[in-house]
Amino acid sequence: MTTYHFIGIKGSGMSALAQVLYDMKYNVQGSDVEKQFFTQYPLEKKGIPILPFQKENITENQTVIASPAYGESNPEVKEAAERGIPLYRYPLFLGEFLQQFTSIAVTGSHGKTSTTGLLAHVIGAHQPTSYLIGDGSGKGEEDSNFFVFEACEYRRHFLHYEPDYAIMTNIDFDHPDYFEDVDDVIRAFEEMARNVKKGIVACGDDEYLQTLNAPVPIVYYGIEGKYDFNAENIQTDEQGTTFDVKIRGDRYGTFTIPGYGKHNVLNALGVIALCHYEEVPAEVIKNQLASFPGVKRRFTEKEAGTQILIDDYAHHPTEIKATIEAARQKYSEREIVAVFQPHTFSRTKAFLDDFAESLKQADQVYLCDIFGSARESDGVLSIEDLQEKIPGAKIITEDQVNYLSEHEHSILLFMGAGDIQKFQQAYEKQLV
Repeated sequence: MTTYHFIGIKGSGMSALAQVLYDMKYNVQGSDVEKQFFTQYPLEKKGIPILPFQKENITENQTVIASPAYGESNPEVKEAAERGIPLYRYPLFLGEFLQQFTSIAVTGSHGKTSTTGLLAHVIGAHQPTSYLIGDGSGKGEEDSNFFVFEACEYRRHFLHYEPDYAIMTNIDFDHPDYFEDVDDVIRAFEEMARNVKKGIVACGDDEYLQTLNAPVPIVYYGIEGKYDFNAENIQTDEQGTTFDVKIRGDRYGTFTIPGYGKHNVLNALGVIALCHYEEVPAEVIKNQLASFPGVKRRFTEKEAGTQILIDDYAHHPTEIKATIEAARQKYSEREIVAVFQPHTFSRTKAFLDDFAESLKQADQVYLCDIFGSARESDGVLSIEDLQEKIPGAKIITEDQVNYLSEHEHSILLFMGAGDIQKFQQAYEKQLV
């Protein structure tokens, strides 16, 4: 029996796929850098070996799956090539693997991780479901009917997939190190739509998705217009958000989600539309939506004395705005403090003004130094460039997190896609 060896197993998609294969009783191991990542903890819990990079890890009778982040200079990639051992890039392997299931891709510039997690939680209560989520979570069921997975648009990786269904949450300009502009992003999603076999569930409130062309039926959902699925009468309380759903004008039911903000209602509506299409009973949908525990690093809350600390992956102006809106909605009487670490110089440069406008929605802003990508060498931009555009914004380091204790009874939002968690951890240590 072959052993699946993952080069770069700590990557979020790689970690999730390794867990899926392990749960399906395959032999799994992997290698990566020594630095700690939250994606490795579920691997360690399952007892999946994580080795340091070295050519000796590559042996006969292996199927090698490599992260797109590691090229020919990686000793293991090089060794596999020299020995003629089959090597698959992660998107290509996943694209072939999911063909044995009814596959549902969740894609979009924002919200795909939360929506994938929610869909897996709901549909998994109806039929055996395997899933792969971009927060590093993965679960394999040996008798799966459905395979729910997050499909990333970066470098057009999602074009390796030919899913039965796709949920498309939105289209926005992101990844400026790869995409030229929003039209380039739109073209990528148009290409992806042509790969879908049965149907697409798309957000009608998104102006770019409204004009989507596809060879399969498109079911639209939204709040602001009249669509196939509409959310109305949206109310919030301490339990979360409650809303009514209409299907083509006819009342379908009332649903409650634990989250806050319009973006979470839209994510839930997309899941409801897909599940209705696959004849999941309304009562199952209702119960599962209400019990969704959330996904990692998406509005993850923790009490710390009189403060609430929230860890969130928000790293694009649209996501920052949505996260602050959700915090404001849930904690309307409390001060909202944003602690933000920009992710990559290219994104910071492209969205400098938009970052400033989004962060201004908070009551106080603290900025951490830019987290550069391994793909970048352009570091001419500095965090001071962003600070200048936000009145009253302060720059902090790990050694200066004590400033945050001045905000008693406040909500502290730690946002970013780099290593913003280390700032929260440093602050929590100081509180002990």
